[in-house]
Amino acid sequence: MALPPRVYFTLHEVSARWGCNIADIAGWADSGRFRILTGIFPVRCGQEVIAGKVVLSPMDLLPLFRRCGTGPTEGIVRRILPLDRVDWLLITDPAGGIPVAIADMMILAEEVHAFEEENDMVRRVTTTAGASTNYDWEGMTVALILRIHDRGLPATQAELVAEMQDWFADRSDGKKMPDERSIRRKVTPIWRALRRDGG
Repeated sequence: MALPPRVYFTLHEVSARWGCNIADIAGWADSGRFRILTGIFPVRCGQEVIAGKVVLSPMDLLPLFRRCGTGPTEGIVRRILPLDRVDWLLITDPAGGIPVAIADMMILAEEVHAFEEENDMVRRVTTTAGASTNYDWEGMTVALILRIHDRGLPATQAELVAEMQDWFADRSDGKKMPDERSIRRKVTPIWRALRRDGG
């Protein structure tokens, strides 16, 4: 039985996925390219009690995203944005705000995939010298067939390529993944054949 697609990526996973600095992720989030989320326990914002998923402002937590890597790993949040709102809310209780760690910050998978598609990147993977170039392509093909059989084709080829790279990452703790171009070469003929047949 195939697992459903991933819902969230942590900032560290996205940083490794894109081969970029966490400061870059904070900058793109601040410019509105995607949102950084976390989950919070119930807090009071004036007369309202807010809990669960909320959006964070990277500029409110700027020391966490220092490019040099010398910043803290946890900061204090004093304002939040519920997912269904457009106005930021100030946390009034606890009065000093609430702690949030980088490790607990996430980006929705759909926003990660949209960003990758928009920038024609899917994922940039760096490989170390001497790393093995032998990958389980047969296993990936089986996983690809099962994915299409169970859930059909995704909306874009980039999303399918990203899922196959996730498949490699999940089996190697992120240490042994072919680059996006190699996977795309394997996926493209199947994608085109199925699209041509109306799949």
